[in-house]
Amino acid sequence: MMKSVNTVEMTANAVALLRKKIAIRSFSGNEEEAANLICSHLSQNGITFNRLVNNICCFAKGFNPARPTLMINSHLDTVSPAAGYSIDPFNPPAEPDRISGVGSNDAGASVVSIIETFKYFYEKELSFNLMMVLSCEEENSGSQGMDLVIGEYPFITCAIIGEPTKMQAAVAERGLLVVDATAKGVSGHAAREEGINAIMKAIEDISFIKDFEFERNSGLMGKVKMSVTQIEAGTQHNVIPDICKFVIDIRPTEQYSNTEIMEILAANLKSELKPRSLRNKCSITPSGHPLIKCAESSGIKCYVSPTTSDWMRLSCPAIKMGPGDSSRSHKADEYVLVEEINDGISGYINFINNLNLEI
Repeated sequence: MMKSVNTVEMTANAVALLRKKIAIRSFSGNEEEAANLICSHLSQNGITFNRLVNNICCFAKGFNPARPTLMINSHLDTVSPAAGYSIDPFNPPAEPDRISGVGSNDAGASVVSIIETFKYFYEKELSFNLMMVLSCEEENSGSQGMDLVIGEYPFITCAIIGEPTKMQAAVAERGLLVVDATAKGVSGHAAREEGINAIMKAIEDISFIKDFEFERNSGLMGKVKMSVTQIEAGTQHNVIPDICKFVIDIRPTEQYSNTEIMEILAANLKSELKPRSLRNKCSITPSGHPLIKCAESSGIKCYVSPTTSDWMRLSCPAIKMGPGDSSRSHKADEYVLVEEINDGISGYINFINNLNLEI
Protein backbone atom coordinates (compact mmCIF):
# COMPACT_ATOMS: atom_id res chain seq x y z
CA MET A 1 0.00 0.00 0.00
CA MET A 2 1.30 3.45 -0.92
CA LYS A 3 2.22 5.60 2.06
CA SER A 4 0.27 8.81 2.47
CA VAL A 5 2.11 11.91 1.31
CA ASN A 6 2.96 14.51 3.92
CA THR A 7 1.84 17.45 1.83
CA VAL A 8 1.79 19.72 4.87
CA GLU A 9 5.56 19.44 5.29
CA MET A 10 6.14 19.57 1.55
CA THR A 11 3.99 22.67 1.23
CA ALA A 12 5.89 24.38 4.04
CA ASN A 13 9.16 23.63 2.25
CA ALA A 14 7.75 24.92 -1.04
CA VAL A 15 6.44 28.14 0.53
CA ALA A 16 9.78 28.84 2.21
CA LEU A 17 11.63 28.38 -1.09
CA LEU A 18 9.14 30.52 -2.99
CA ARG A 19 9.57 33.41 -0.57
CA LYS A 20 13.34 33.29 -1.15
CA LYS A 21 12.86 33.18 -4.92
CA ILE A 22 10.52 36.20 -4.94
CA ALA A 23 13.22 38.28 -3.24
CA ILE A 24 15.48 37.70 -6.26
CA ARG A 25 15.06 39.76 -9.41
CA SER A 26 14.89 37.05 -12.06
CA PHE A 27 13.72 38.85 -15.18
CA SER A 28 14.11 37.06 -18.51
CA GLY A 29 17.77 36.84 -19.44
CA ASN A 30 18.87 37.56 -15.86
CA GLU A 31 17.99 34.35 -14.04
CA GLU A 32 21.48 33.48 -12.78
CA GLU A 33 20.85 34.30 -9.12
CA ALA A 34 17.51 32.49 -9.09
CA ALA A 35 19.15 29.46 -10.72
CA ASN A 36 21.89 29.60 -8.08
CA LEU A 37 19.24 29.48 -5.35
CA ILE A 38 17.52 26.45 -6.87
CA CYS A 39 20.79 24.62 -7.52
CA SER A 40 21.83 25.16 -3.90
CA HIS A 41 18.46 23.86 -2.72
CA LEU A 42 18.73 20.75 -4.88
CA SER A 43 22.29 20.08 -3.70
CA GLN A 44 21.18 20.35 -0.06
CA ASN A 45 18.56 17.70 -0.81
CA GLY A 46 21.02 15.33 -2.49
CA ILE A 47 19.66 15.82 -6.01
CA THR A 48 22.03 15.68 -8.99
CA PHE A 49 21.43 18.22 -11.76
CA ASN A 50 22.85 19.49 -15.03
CA ARG A 51 22.89 23.24 -15.57
CA LEU A 52 22.61 24.55 -19.12
CA VAL A 53 23.32 28.27 -18.76
CA ASN A 54 20.44 29.03 -16.34
CA ASN A 55 18.27 26.01 -17.19
CA ILE A 56 18.30 23.28 -14.54
CA CYS A 57 17.77 19.68 -15.68
CA CYS A 58 17.43 16.67 -13.37
CA PHE A 59 16.60 12.97 -13.79
CA ALA A 60 15.11 10.77 -11.09
CA LYS A 61 17.24 7.78 -10.24
CA GLY A 62 17.08 4.66 -12.37
CA PHE A 63 17.03 6.36 -15.75
CA ASN A 64 16.58 3.79 -18.53
CA PRO A 65 16.93 4.96 -22.15
CA ALA A 66 14.57 2.18 -23.24
CA ARG A 67 11.73 3.76 -21.29
CA PRO A 68 9.63 6.81 -22.23
CA THR A 69 10.54 10.08 -20.49
CA LEU A 70 8.08 12.46 -18.84
CA MET A 71 9.37 16.00 -18.36
CA ILE A 72 7.84 18.18 -15.64
CA ASN A 73 8.72 21.79 -16.32
CA SER A 74 8.20 25.35 -15.24
CA HIS A 75 10.15 28.58 -15.74
CA LEU A 76 12.38 30.57 -13.40
CA ASP A 77 12.04 33.97 -15.05
CA THR A 78 9.45 36.66 -14.40
CA VAL A 79 8.25 39.82 -16.06
CA SER A 80 9.04 43.18 -14.46
CA PRO A 81 6.62 44.25 -11.71
CA ALA A 82 3.46 45.89 -13.02
CA ALA A 83 2.74 49.48 -12.06
CA GLY A 84 0.46 49.94 -9.08
CA TYR A 85 1.89 47.51 -6.53
CA SER A 86 0.66 48.41 -3.04
CA ILE A 87 3.48 46.33 -1.52
CA ASP A 88 7.15 45.80 -2.23
CA PRO A 89 7.00 43.24 -5.08
CA PHE A 90 10.29 41.66 -3.96
CA ASN A 91 9.85 41.90 -0.18
CA PRO A 92 6.12 41.55 0.51
CA PRO A 93 4.78 41.16 4.04
CA ALA A 94 4.52 37.54 5.19
CA GLU A 95 0.94 36.31 5.38
CA PRO A 96 -0.18 32.92 6.70
CA ASP A 97 -2.45 31.99 3.80
CA ARG A 98 -0.81 33.56 0.75
CA ILE A 99 2.49 34.42 -0.86
CA SER A 100 2.54 37.75 -2.67
CA GLY A 101 5.09 39.35 -4.94
CA VAL A 102 6.27 39.34 -8.54
CA GLY A 103 6.39 35.86 -10.03
CA SER A 104 4.61 34.26 -7.08
CA ASN A 105 1.73 33.03 -9.23
CA ASP A 106 3.48 32.97 -12.65
CA ALA A 107 5.20 30.69 -12.30
CA GLY A 108 6.89 30.48 -8.89
CA ALA A 109 4.11 28.36 -7.44
CA SER A 110 4.56 25.81 -10.21
CA VAL A 111 8.35 25.85 -9.80
CA VAL A 112 8.32 25.04 -6.09
CA SER A 113 5.44 22.54 -6.41
CA ILE A 114 7.32 20.71 -9.18
CA ILE A 115 10.51 20.67 -7.10
CA GLU A 116 8.68 19.06 -4.16
CA THR A 117 7.03 16.58 -6.52
CA PHE A 118 10.39 15.65 -8.05
CA LYS A 119 11.96 15.25 -4.61
CA TYR A 120 9.12 12.88 -3.72
CA PHE A 121 9.75 10.67 -6.77
CA TYR A 122 13.54 11.06 -6.92
CA GLU A 123 14.34 7.61 -5.54
CA LYS A 124 11.04 5.90 -6.36
CA GLU A 125 10.64 3.48 -9.24
CA LEU A 126 8.26 4.38 -12.04
CA SER A 127 7.51 2.65 -15.34
CA PHE A 128 8.93 5.69 -17.15
CA ASN A 129 11.79 8.15 -16.67
CA LEU A 130 10.97 11.32 -14.74
CA MET A 131 12.83 14.48 -15.74
CA MET A 132 12.55 17.91 -14.13
CA VAL A 133 13.43 21.01 -16.13
CA LEU A 134 13.36 24.50 -14.66
CA SER A 135 13.87 26.72 -17.67
CA CYS A 136 14.74 30.35 -18.25
CA GLU A 137 13.77 33.02 -20.80
CA GLU A 138 10.19 31.76 -21.10
CA GLU A 139 8.57 35.17 -20.76
CA ASN A 140 10.59 36.69 -23.61
CA SER A 141 10.84 33.54 -25.78
CA GLY A 142 14.62 33.80 -25.57
CA SER A 143 17.11 31.53 -27.30
CA GLN A 144 18.83 30.46 -24.07
CA GLY A 145 15.79 28.75 -22.57
CA MET A 146 13.85 25.66 -23.57
CA ASP A 147 15.50 25.56 -26.99
CA LEU A 148 18.78 24.67 -25.29
CA VAL A 149 17.12 21.93 -23.26
CA ILE A 150 15.47 20.14 -26.16
CA GLY A 151 18.69 20.42 -28.14
CA GLU A 152 20.49 18.59 -25.33
CA TYR A 153 17.67 16.11 -24.57
CA PRO A 154 15.76 15.41 -27.80
CA PHE A 155 14.33 12.12 -26.49
CA ILE A 156 11.66 13.66 -24.20
CA THR A 157 8.44 11.69 -24.79
CA CYS A 158 5.87 14.06 -23.29
CA ALA A 159 5.63 16.86 -20.77
CA ILE A 160 3.67 18.64 -18.09
CA ILE A 161 4.22 22.40 -18.36
CA GLY A 162 3.75 24.16 -15.03
CA GLU A 163 1.75 27.35 -15.41
CA PRO A 164 -1.10 28.79 -13.29
CA THR A 165 -4.16 26.85 -14.51
CA LYS A 166 -5.94 26.12 -11.19
CA MET A 167 -4.56 22.56 -11.69
CA GLN A 168 -6.84 22.12 -14.68
CA ALA A 169 -5.25 20.60 -17.77
CA ALA A 170 -4.81 22.71 -20.87
CA VAL A 171 -4.76 20.16 -23.71
CA ALA A 172 -4.06 22.80 -26.35
CA GLU A 173 -2.93 26.40 -26.50
CA ARG A 174 -3.22 28.95 -29.24
CA GLY A 175 -0.09 30.21 -30.94
CA LEU A 176 0.98 33.83 -31.09
CA LEU A 177 1.89 35.83 -34.18
CA VAL A 178 2.62 39.53 -33.73
CA VAL A 179 3.01 41.55 -36.94
CA ASP A 180 4.35 45.08 -37.26
CA ALA A 181 2.60 46.78 -40.17
CA THR A 182 3.62 50.02 -41.89
CA ALA A 183 1.36 51.94 -44.23
CA LYS A 184 3.22 54.48 -46.39
CA GLY A 185 1.93 57.69 -47.96
CA VAL A 186 3.31 61.08 -48.99
CA SER A 187 3.59 63.99 -46.58
CA GLY A 188 2.06 67.39 -47.36
CA HIS A 189 0.36 70.43 -45.83
CA ALA A 190 -3.11 69.64 -44.50
CA ALA A 191 -4.49 73.05 -45.48
CA ARG A 192 -3.61 72.57 -49.15
CA GLU A 193 -4.87 68.98 -49.42
CA GLU A 194 -1.41 67.82 -50.40
CA GLY A 195 0.08 64.36 -50.05
CA ILE A 196 -1.27 60.88 -49.51
CA ASN A 197 -2.46 60.21 -45.99
CA ALA A 198 -0.85 57.06 -44.57
CA ILE A 199 -3.54 56.88 -41.87
CA MET A 200 -6.23 56.47 -44.53
CA LYS A 201 -4.23 53.70 -46.18
CA ALA A 202 -3.83 52.00 -42.82
CA ILE A 203 -7.57 52.29 -42.19
CA GLU A 204 -8.25 50.29 -45.34
CA ASP A 205 -6.04 47.47 -44.10
CA ILE A 206 -7.42 47.66 -40.56
CA SER A 207 -10.96 47.45 -41.96
CA PHE A 208 -9.98 44.30 -43.83
CA ILE A 209 -8.53 42.78 -40.66
CA LYS A 210 -11.68 43.65 -38.72
CA ASP A 211 -14.00 41.88 -41.17
CA PHE A 212 -11.81 39.03 -42.41
CA GLU A 213 -12.52 35.45 -41.31
CA PHE A 214 -10.12 32.60 -42.00
CA GLU A 215 -11.76 29.80 -43.94
CA ARG A 216 -10.71 26.85 -41.78
CA ASN A 217 -11.92 26.61 -38.18
CA SER A 218 -10.51 24.34 -35.51
CA GLY A 219 -12.87 21.81 -33.97
CA LEU A 220 -11.19 22.39 -30.60
CA MET A 221 -10.20 26.08 -30.70
CA GLY A 222 -12.62 27.66 -33.14
CA LYS A 223 -11.55 30.61 -35.28
CA VAL A 224 -8.15 32.22 -35.72
CA LYS A 225 -8.33 35.46 -33.71
CA MET A 226 -6.87 38.65 -35.21
CA SER A 227 -6.88 42.14 -33.69
CA VAL A 228 -5.18 45.49 -34.23
CA THR A 229 -3.84 46.49 -30.82
CA GLN A 230 -1.60 49.53 -31.41
CA ILE A 231 -1.42 52.41 -33.91
CA GLU A 232 0.98 55.32 -34.32
CA ALA A 233 1.09 58.16 -36.87
CA GLY A 234 1.62 61.87 -37.37
CA THR A 235 4.02 64.52 -36.16
CA GLN A 236 1.75 67.58 -35.85
CA HIS A 237 -1.79 68.69 -36.62
CA ASN A 238 -1.17 70.36 -39.98
CA VAL A 239 1.07 67.76 -41.64
CA ILE A 240 -0.34 64.88 -43.66
CA PRO A 241 1.46 61.80 -42.23
CA ASP A 242 3.53 59.75 -44.65
CA ILE A 243 3.91 56.83 -42.21
CA CYS A 244 1.31 55.00 -40.12
CA LYS A 245 2.43 52.04 -38.05
CA PHE A 246 0.12 49.52 -36.43
CA VAL A 247 0.44 46.18 -34.67
CA ILE A 248 -1.59 43.07 -35.45
CA ASP A 249 -2.03 40.47 -32.68
CA ILE A 250 -2.96 37.05 -34.11
CA ARG A 251 -3.81 33.90 -32.15
CA PRO A 252 -3.52 30.94 -34.55
CA THR A 253 -5.05 27.48 -34.27
CA GLU A 254 -3.62 24.23 -35.60
CA GLN A 255 -5.43 24.87 -38.89
CA TYR A 256 -2.85 27.43 -40.06
CA SER A 257 0.88 27.77 -39.66
CA ASN A 258 2.24 31.24 -38.95
CA THR A 259 3.81 31.24 -42.41
CA GLU A 260 0.44 30.52 -44.04
CA ILE A 261 -1.16 33.38 -42.14
CA MET A 262 1.57 35.77 -43.27
CA GLU A 263 1.02 34.71 -46.88
CA ILE A 264 -2.72 35.41 -46.60
CA LEU A 265 -2.12 38.84 -45.07
CA ALA A 266 0.51 39.77 -47.65
CA ALA A 267 -1.92 38.93 -50.46
CA ASN A 268 -4.65 41.16 -49.04
CA LEU A 269 -3.00 44.11 -47.28
CA LYS A 270 -1.20 47.08 -48.83
CA SER A 271 0.94 47.81 -45.77
CA GLU A 272 4.44 46.42 -45.33
CA LEU A 273 4.33 43.51 -42.88
CA LYS A 274 7.07 42.23 -40.58
CA PRO A 275 6.42 39.32 -38.17
CA ARG A 276 8.27 39.55 -34.85
CA SER A 277 8.61 35.77 -34.78
CA LEU A 278 7.23 32.83 -36.73
CA ARG A 279 8.20 30.32 -34.02
CA ASN A 280 5.35 30.82 -31.52
CA LYS A 281 3.28 27.95 -32.84
CA CYS A 282 -0.04 26.53 -31.74
CA SER A 283 0.19 23.38 -29.59
CA ILE A 284 -2.33 20.55 -29.33
CA THR A 285 -2.23 17.04 -27.86
CA PRO A 286 -4.38 14.29 -29.45
CA SER A 287 -7.42 13.25 -27.44
CA GLY A 288 -6.30 9.64 -27.05
CA HIS A 289 -2.88 10.44 -25.62
CA PRO A 290 -2.02 8.98 -22.17
CA LEU A 291 -1.66 12.48 -20.67
CA ILE A 292 -5.25 13.32 -21.59
CA LYS A 293 -6.53 9.89 -20.62
CA CYS A 294 -4.91 10.32 -17.21
CA ALA A 295 -6.44 13.77 -16.76
CA GLU A 296 -9.89 12.50 -17.69
CA SER A 297 -9.68 9.42 -15.46
CA SER A 298 -8.46 11.62 -12.59
CA GLY A 299 -11.44 13.95 -12.92
CA ILE A 300 -9.26 16.89 -14.04
CA LYS A 301 -11.04 19.44 -16.20
CA CYS A 302 -9.52 19.84 -19.67
CA TYR A 303 -9.65 23.08 -21.65
CA VAL A 304 -7.95 25.13 -24.37
CA SER A 305 -5.58 27.84 -23.15
CA PRO A 306 -5.55 31.27 -24.82
CA THR A 307 -1.97 31.94 -23.66
CA THR A 308 1.38 30.55 -24.78
CA SER A 309 4.14 28.85 -22.79
CA ASP A 310 7.31 26.80 -23.27
CA TRP A 311 5.00 24.16 -24.74
CA MET A 312 5.34 25.90 -28.10
CA ARG A 313 9.07 24.99 -28.09
CA LEU A 314 8.33 21.27 -27.84
CA SER A 315 7.64 18.76 -30.57
CA CYS A 316 6.24 16.18 -28.13
CA PRO A 317 2.70 15.99 -26.65
CA ALA A 318 2.11 17.93 -23.44
CA ILE A 319 -0.45 19.39 -21.11
CA LYS A 320 -0.21 22.68 -19.24
CA MET A 321 -1.15 22.36 -15.59
CA GLY A 322 -0.14 24.11 -12.39
CA PRO A 323 -1.26 25.86 -9.19
CA GLY A 324 -2.47 29.44 -9.20
CA ASP A 325 -4.77 31.44 -11.45
CA SER A 326 -3.69 32.86 -14.81
CA SER A 327 -5.89 35.93 -14.26
CA ARG A 328 -3.41 37.14 -11.59
CA SER A 329 -0.37 36.89 -13.84
CA HIS A 330 1.60 40.03 -14.83
CA LYS A 331 -0.57 42.21 -12.57
CA ALA A 332 0.10 44.38 -9.54
CA ASP A 333 -0.11 42.62 -6.17
CA GLU A 334 0.31 39.20 -7.77
CA TYR A 335 -0.18 36.35 -5.28
CA VAL A 336 -0.75 32.65 -4.85
CA LEU A 337 -2.52 30.90 -1.97
CA VAL A 338 -0.69 28.42 0.26
CA GLU A 339 -3.64 26.07 -0.26
CA GLU A 340 -3.08 26.24 -4.03
CA ILE A 341 0.54 25.16 -3.62
CA ASN A 342 -0.58 22.27 -1.43
CA ASP A 343 -3.10 21.26 -4.09
CA GLY A 344 -0.41 21.62 -6.76
CA ILE A 345 1.96 19.23 -5.01
CA SER A 346 -0.69 16.61 -4.28
CA GLY A 347 -2.17 17.04 -7.77
CA TYR A 348 1.15 16.49 -9.52
CA ILE A 349 1.96 13.44 -7.37
CA ASN A 350 -1.43 11.85 -7.95
CA PHE A 351 -1.22 12.52 -11.69
CA ILE A 352 2.22 10.94 -12.04
CA ASN A 353 1.20 7.95 -9.93
CA ASN A 354 -1.83 7.40 -12.21
CA LEU A 355 -0.04 8.00 -15.52
CA ASN A 356 0.49 5.08 -17.88
CA LEU A 357 2.92 5.93 -20.66
CA GLU A 358 2.64 2.66 -22.56
CA ILE A 359 1.79 4.25 -25.91
